[in-house]
Amino acid sequence: MNLIIHPPEKLRGTVRMPGDKSISHRAAIFAALAEGTSTIYNFLPGGDCQATLACLRALGVAIEEPAPATVKIEGVGLRGLQEPAVCLDCANSGTSMRLLAGVLAGQPFMSILDGSEQLRRRPMGRITQPLQQMAATVLGRQNATLAPLAFRGGGLHQIDYTMPVASAQVKSAILLAGLFADGLTVVREPGPARDHTERLLRVMGGPVHVYGSVISIERPRTALTSVEMTVPGDISSAAFLIAAALITPGAQITVAGVGVNPRRTGILEIFREMGADLEISNERQDHGEPVADVTARHGQLRGIEIGGDLIVRAIDELPIVAVAATQAHGRTLIRDAAELRIKETDRIATIVSQLRRLGATIEEQPDGFIVDGPTQLGGAPVHSHGDHRLAMALAVAGLVASGPVLVEDAGCIADSYPGFERALTKLGVEVEVHS
Repeated sequence: MNLIIHPPEKLRGTVRMPGDKSISHRAAIFAALAEGTSTIYNFLPGGDCQATLACLRALGVAIEEPAPATVKIEGVGLRGLQEPAVCLDCANSGTSMRLLAGVLAGQPFMSILDGSEQLRRRPMGRITQPLQQMAATVLGRQNATLAPLAFRGGGLHQIDYTMPVASAQVKSAILLAGLFADGLTVVREPGPARDHTERLLRVMGGPVHVYGSVISIERPRTALTSVEMTVPGDISSAAFLIAAALITPGAQITVAGVGVNPRRTGILEIFREMGADLEISNERQDHGEPVADVTARHGQLRGIEIGGDLIVRAIDELPIVAVAATQAHGRTLIRDAAELRIKETDRIATIVSQLRRLGATIEEQPDGFIVDGPTQLGGAPVHSHGDHRLAMALAVAGLVASGPVLVEDAGCIADSYPGFERALTKLGVEVEVHS
């Protein structure tokens, strides 16, 4: 799918966000490991989360989808998964592979996790090495640092592990393996990675304890309990619409029911530091997760320097920060973000190359980029490189371009925000969709 974005005459309205991708993955996996029937509303129906459901089905979990964005899962308990007859296809989803690796490390059977060519290039040593230290048998390419990954699980023992880099996926893989290990498993964080795993496991009765940057877990004495929950809207996806409002003259957009977990709101802090007009309202809690409505209005932005722990809490949103920076007054410097190079694409190289096509003044750095603004962007063809966040960032850039912007290979947007183009249309953007 290709999108042609035309600069809008006005950009206003309210959008209810699709479910948070990180929480949708976790809700499905934890529900499978619980006992009883879980019902998950506002489950993200994108490709990545569908890959997780497909893997769980192959492991013997009964899953129904009785309505759009609604999933019913019959939990099989911690010991009820079955040996799969086929390789488990994670498609393009790194989250599926890394979280399921923690589960499969504790299962007394053979299993193989595989995925797309793109996923096979993504590093997996950060999860396989601590799992091997827990006595899991893990085989794979280049000493089990690249997929496909084969597991012969069971017989795990506890570990006290200090993560070299803050990563919610690594932390979650170890904590999930800890559900099946003898003794107390401890993970020490060097920075504030996402804590959705800890929050939801506690709600479901998991023996998780958090002491600052130290998280511990042990084998549960009782079953995890099923849940009926609504997944909060995805703040990472909302960031693209928030940025659209901030940079488009006269715009005002409200994203309703979005997750505002403090470990995920780095993007709101960044935008506020840039001078953004943001309003948070209707704050509440749902299954351990804070939720609110966020309203963004157009205003003058300023360039800032971003680095350190804030990067960890906004890593997925940095492509749209680059777009916002093209319209900010002064220089914006992103540093300490080398992690961007091992996402779905090398997001540093790709966002720099594609924004330059539109006329942006942006310079690549080893661990980030420098943007000078404001710059009048021009209409031109750009390419997503199969990266959903890059595709959405480029579409938002088209809102302030002097002519239409063609975003090629935009079908990948459905990985995290199915219906993104319809949301733009609802807000007043003329979007042409070509297959």
